Amino acid sequence: MISITLRIPADVVESMKAIAPQRGFSGYQALLKAYLSDGLRRDEAQFLLSKEARLIAALKKRGVSESLIAEAERDIAA
Repeated sequence: MISITLRIPADVVESMKAIAPQRGFSGYQALLKAYLSDGLRRDEAQFLLSKEARLIAALKKRGVSESLIAEAERDIAA
């Protein structure tokens, strides 16, 4: 684990303090970690397991260079 500092609005912290015990957490920090983890996992599933990501992984597995893949990504982004 690493330690970070976040500035969070006071009303958000108060809401998390009220909700944490109802969700079975000992405190708001544990709830915040759960929220971050859940959101990250959802985004990973959406972005990292997308059709494009799977295609890129398959190309890399077959020896297509990173630079060629990056060039193709730039072509389709333009």
